[in-house]
Amino acid sequence: MNNVFFSGSRVFQTAARIVDKLRTAGYAGYFVGGAVRDMLLGKTPKDIDIATSATPQQAAEIFPRHYKIGVAFGILMIVEDDIPFELATFREEREYADGRHPETVKYTDSPELDAARRDFTINGMFYDPAANRILDFTGGQRDLEKGVIKTIGNAEQRFSEDYLRMLRAVRFTTRLGFELDREAADAILKLKHNLNRLSAERVRDELNLMLTGGTPAAAIRLLHKLGLLELALPEVAALDGVTQPEQFHPEGDVLTHTLLMLDHMPLPGIELAWSILLHDAGKPSTYSVGEDRIEHFYRHEEASAVIAESCLNRLKFSRKIMDTVVHAVKNHMRFAMVDRMRPPKLKRLIAEEDFPLQLELHRIDCISSHSKLGNYLLLLDSLHQAGGETALPEPLVNGRDLMAAGLKPGPRMGKILRQIAEMQLAGEISTQEDAIAFARHFPPD
Repeated sequence: MNNVFFSGSRVFQTAARIVDKLRTAGYAGYFVGGAVRDMLLGKTPKDIDIATSATPQQAAEIFPRHYKIGVAFGILMIVEDDIPFELATFREEREYADGRHPETVKYTDSPELDAARRDFTINGMFYDPAANRILDFTGGQRDLEKGVIKTIGNAEQRFSEDYLRMLRAVRFTTRLGFELDREAADAILKLKHNLNRLSAERVRDELNLMLTGGTPAAAIRLLHKLGLLELALPEVAALDGVTQPEQFHPEGDVLTHTLLMLDHMPLPGIELAWSILLHDAGKPSTYSVGEDRIEHFYRHEEASAVIAESCLNRLKFSRKIMDTVVHAVKNHMRFAMVDRMRPPKLKRLIAEEDFPLQLELHRIDCISSHSKLGNYLLLLDSLHQAGGETALPEPLVNGRDLMAAGLKPGPRMGKILRQIAEMQLAGEISTQEDAIAFARHFPPD
């Protein structure tokens, strides 16, 4: 590997200087983990972790700008050139009692012993930037060439040390387009029930990485194959085998449709990915077959919204993300009726804050089923006619204006204000004078 390709990277240059500072002070230092893997794959790493023989206390003396995050486990966060780097002391870890944290941490001067505690062979390699050489004690380069995700040492032991590694195995396998080693797959099938011992936040973060990593559908498929989906996302696993009307969904059952939608995400984002994943979550509970012998899912969007909120709440998502996704899920079927909407209602739809996300959800829903994009194109035309201006106009009048004109407050005034707003959006009135004149002649209750 030629480090000239990476020498233009500011992150690479700064990381190399950190290693040089460590060695000048008498300690070993190497790039380690994902950065080394990505470099061997021809990718420029976005961040670089560094492994060293220096303890966190010794490293803190070399690097004044540091944060003692994870010091108990031999990790120091340092800042060089305003770039954060994770600096980890070579260590052995033993006796994992909780499926995440080791009971004992023993420092070592040996990178080989440090490699032995890591998760997968492709993540256990070290790189010496000064000598431009790889230290590979676990066969990581071989497995990269073979395209296989394999644990370092015994798979069952590696996963038992941190059960999140089962999800990480899925993510690396699908993102890199590799195969999962048979021993690793068997170990996951045996240990999968331990997924419930992980915190919701850790599971959520790993799922987010899968859903926004370029191969979300493949990740969900592999989770399902390994029995992890029914534990992490039972709402999604329940979609498997739920049949749909062929005239609307020639692609197949609800899970097939959902995965096809994930495959069609051009710019994956957390809100869009979860909106897709959960938009039809209510179909299993609303499934029925009519006298026409066709499957029906009456008001499934409402059931889906309830399920989406429950799922996202369980995974500890922020209120903002929950609200955005639940709103998109609950309202995704109204896009099927935009060709029948009156102009005021259509304008309100377009003016919603998350309309771009909802429109993209609708587009992907269509191209992943019946492929009819008429309503999507109608909405694009409406946006074009609006000149890109989607905000609703300021109301012509408010309650104070009507009271000043002699009207009494109460339910009737609310009806008047709503009717004026409808007429304003429809272009039927355009001045405050017209609005007040209409209000004065509004029929009594």
